[in-house]
Amino acid sequence: MQFTKMHGLGNNYIFFNLLETSMGEQDFAKLSKKVSNVNFGIGSDGIILIGSSDVADFQMRIFNADGSEGRNCGNGLRCVAKYLFDHMYAATRDFTIETLGGVVRVEVEVDKRQIVRYVTVDMGTPKLLKGMIPMAGNPSSTAINEPISIGAKLFHMTCVSMGNPHAIQFVDDIEDYPLSTNGPIIEHSNLFPERVNVGIVTVRNRNELNYRVWERGSGITMACGTGACAAVVAATLNDMIDKYIPITVHLPGGDLTVSWDEHDHVWMRGQAEYICHGELVMEEIN
Repeated sequence: MQFTKMHGLGNNYIFFNLLETSMGEQDFAKLSKKVSNVNFGIGSDGIILIGSSDVADFQMRIFNADGSEGRNCGNGLRCVAKYLFDHMYAATRDFTIETLGGVVRVEVEVDKRQIVRYVTVDMGTPKLLKGMIPMAGNPSSTAINEPISIGAKLFHMTCVSMGNPHAIQFVDDIEDYPLSTNGPIIEHSNLFPERVNVGIVTVRNRNELNYRVWERGSGITMACGTGACAAVVAATLNDMIDKYIPITVHLPGGDLTVSWDEHDHVWMRGQAEYICHGELVMEEIN
């Protein structure tokens, strides 16, 4: 089976093109766990399947490194958009991609060789109600800088869904925060029936944020597109940044530009890159 490895700001996945080739009946959860393993597979944050859709121009499915299926992935979307346009599956620079979290619109920017350099993704409207995130508690209420006790620890969290659930905390220095310790505690809390991505944010000024993430199913990663969007929404709700302007989000893998516009849509702009192409020997994976 042919594969392509790509990354968006270091958040890397193994991509399988199902537009022309069928993988047959597969246990994609098991496949993702084995392929993602750096010692016995290829090594990645998960796998992404690119296929056809009945409700959009294309479809992508995401399986995390632990085998769980993701609802959305901003970095993955940018990679898929680049792949589809560079390989001439997309006929225009503006097209739609179906995810488990909904249909999103993407726009690509190309260089003189017609190779995609930047991708802008309409991530849609943020979901703030606990029932939509989902999160335990009054389903019609929100969690904005809400003090939440988990075990013996107290966290102040702003919770947002951008197709994926995110719990955002604001800290003085993201490098000093014990993300590897607190991340799994919050991810697996009973407060979040579908688990949650844990983001920590330091506000640099009114239009810049520093951001790190513990992704559900993958652990600490170099970047998270939906998380960067959730960070901007959370910072706006807490009056830490200016509204309706592009915000630069600095992640360990690079920068994203995120805007929450006056029509309540969140836009994300960033790059995506190829790492390698190869052939996976399926007998060694099963």
